[in-house]
Amino acid sequence: MSVAVRNRVRVVGSGKATLVFAHGFGCDQNMWRLLVPTYADRFRIVLFDLVGSGGSDLTAFDVQKYATLQGYADDVLEIVEEFASAPVIFVGHSVSATIGILAGIKAPAAFAGHVMIGPSPCYINDGEYVGGFTRADIESLLDTLESNYLGWSSNMAPAIMGAREQPELGIELTNSFCRTDPEIAKHFARVTFLSDHRAELPQLTAPALIVQCNDDLIAPLTVGSYMQRKLPNGTLRVIDNVGHCPHLSSPGQCASAMDEFMAAQGW
Repeated sequence: MSVAVRNRVRVVGSGKATLVFAHGFGCDQNMWRLLVPTYADRFRIVLFDLVGSGGSDLTAFDVQKYATLQGYADDVLEIVEEFASAPVIFVGHSVSATIGILAGIKAPAAFAGHVMIGPSPCYINDGEYVGGFTRADIESLLDTLESNYLGWSSNMAPAIMGAREQPELGIELTNSFCRTDPEIAKHFARVTFLSDHRAELPQLTAPALIVQCNDDLIAPLTVGSYMQRKLPNGTLRVIDNVGHCPHLSSPGQCASAMDEFMAAQGW
């Protein structure tokens, strides 16, 4: 199976550098539609769907390979090798920011930098680390998802999106969750929410921008501050936005943060 088919890879735009956009849980590459036009005249843009999401080839989903986020990171490296031209900036939302970190650690020469939108290396509180959830919170979330995925999606998606003044975005995220194969989504959710990649953060030496919302149900401000301290070359930009998907609810602020970061790097 080709990489292009497996991950429904799509390339648009042109430029001397490449932006690789990676979506979060329950989403697909369409979630980047408001940012892509901003960059298509300056950058080569690579879009794709994580295996098990969107229009990816579901027959490629392997429970063992994707039992950890490293399986997705390995896919990213194959996509970058085949479709991206250096320098490559990886733009990952939520769990895909962590996937990008793992890819960048495994192949540091593959990426010039990382943009992380609403990232979290660990969702569970641990001592002085505040990830936003207790272990019991996450277990309850996963149990609810396991027993009633569609109901969980309908209730959680609008809360995750935030953007109360834009209710159509909450509906869009709900529909996106509901289009995802429930069994694969349950597996991916467990891998995502139980992951802990704090120890790897110091190994990512490339420049990294953390775009943090000031009111985010999934990734609280404490997480962004923690990541800035642990990443050797990390920059934190807090934007005024309620919700976990600012690339949809506040794309202008996301683009402003990205532009400032990339200009500083000379991209």
